[in-house]
This record gives sequence, structure tokens and C-alpha cells, in this order.
Amino acid sequence: GRTRLCWTLAVFLCLPGCAALVPDSSSAKPVISRVSYQPAAQASDELDGPCSSGGSMPLGQGQEVPYLRPGIVFVLDGAGGFEAASRTIRKTVAEAKIPLEVHGVHWTHGYCRILSDQVHSTHVQREGRKLAELVLSCRRLDPDRPIYLVGHSAGCGVVLIAAETLPPNTVQRIILLAPAVSSKRDLRGALRSSCQGIDVFISNHDWCCLGLGVLLAGTTDRCWLTGAAGKVGFQPSVASPEDEALYAKLRQYPWDPSLMWTGHRGGHYGAYQPGFLRVFVLPLLQ
Repeated sequence: GRTRLCWTLAVFLCLPGCAALVPDSSSAKPVISRVSYQPAAQASDELDGPCSSGGSMPLGQGQEVPYLRPGIVFVLDGAGGFEAASRTIRKTVAEAKIPLEVHGVHWTHGYCRILSDQVHSTHVQREGRKLAELVLSCRRLDPDRPIYLVGHSAGCGVVLIAAETLPPNTVQRIILLAPAVSSKRDLRGALRSSCQGIDVFISNHDWCCLGLGVLLAGTTDRCWLTGAAGKVGFQPSVASPEDEALYAKLRQYPWDPSLMWTGHRGGHYGAYQPGFLRVFVLPLLQ
């Protein structure tokens, strides 16, 4: 009885925070963009933006300088400090001989402290600001070097906090794998900071971690009833033409059983299986 009462009180206390994540406008209309799977390189070629000109970054006055050093990929693992996503991505990049520097960013409370990482929103916000400082430091040292942010599960919360605080067009691209954040989260700040927008890999079959787990513990941004974006997709609201232009840079890829051959079987950890990474994720980092 006491446990049920505590959960009920927690839900009602956190509902106002969920409502604050979406633009407050009576004229807002819901939008969700789902993209069918295709070779990721093809999707990348179709992009047009200030940082998408064939691997080089505009410097003004019509001059462009090609990237001479490999791009930097900061990977934020999920809760618990297991570092499986960053380790697999680093190994798969090395095996594919892709010119990228992959760095796992430690942000968790410690090994196996899954619940603490998931529910302590102030810790997520603090680590997000630290990640933003790291990105800005890299930009100052080498302004022409592309920077990518990749998050898995709860690590996506840290990535989004960082992206929201960065200046426009600071990072090249943001990739979210099974994000354990609210489906109603306002992504406008993060979209502004990313030249090529945000790519999200979701699965409605992720019923254990992002279904039951989020129902009990909530998302990293402390919501229970909105559903996790990694399971149902982001469902933002568009209230202006500016919002519509920003959300055009949001691409969401729902899992389908036809993708099982890549090693992604629809579960919480499928999006960083080597076969799936090679075909659909890593090409987005080139």
C-alpha cells in the first residue's frame, strides 16, 4: 500500500515537469517524422545545411577547407556504467577502418548504479553541461574538425542537455539510440546546435527497458506517462514556421523485423550491434 501511494505521489509531482517540455501554444500541431530505412550514406547526401558540403565546413567568402583530421565521436553510454555501446562502436569503427576518433564519455554514478543514473535528473543536467564544455574546448582547439554526439538510452539525456546549451551549428550531427527521454521533449535547442540535425533509432519492441522500466522509474527527464522516445518516437509540437524548419532536421527510424539480419532484434541494445552499426549508423558519421 505504501509503495503504491509513493509511486502515485511521484507521478503527480513530476507531471508539471513533463508539461514544461513541450512548447506552450494552443495553435501547436503534433508532428512526428518517420523515415524508412535506407543506406545511411544516401540519407546523408540528401542533406543541405551550413555544415553538409561534402565533408568540409564553410569559412565565409566562398572558401572551404576540407577536414584534415578525423572527426571526433563522443559516445554517452546508458545507465549503469557498463560502457557496452561506446566499446562496440569504437571496435566496429576500427574494424571498418573509418577515420574517426571515438571517445566514451564517463558520466554515470558508477558501475551497476542504474537506478541512480536514471532518476537523478540534476546529475544528468550537470554532466550535460560538462559535455558541452568539452565540445566547446575541442572546437576552440580545432574549429574545422567535425564533432558528433552519440547517446544510448539514459546517455541520450546527457547528450540533449549538452546540445541544448551549445551555440547553433556547433556539432555536425547527433545520433540517439533507444533514448530513455520523454517522447514529448522539446528538441528545438538541440536541433539548432546540430548542423545535420538529429537521427533517432527507436523500437516499439523495447518493452522491457523502455516499457516496463520507464513505467516504474520514469524517463531521465522525469516523466512517466508520456512514454519513452526510444520506444514510441519523439512526438513534438510545432507552433511556428521556425519550429517546422527545425523539426525537419529530426529523422526517426522505427525498428522492423526485416532488420533482424543486422543483429538488431528490436530490443534495447540492438541499435549498437556491429552489423546494424555498419549498415545504418556509422555511415551517418562520415
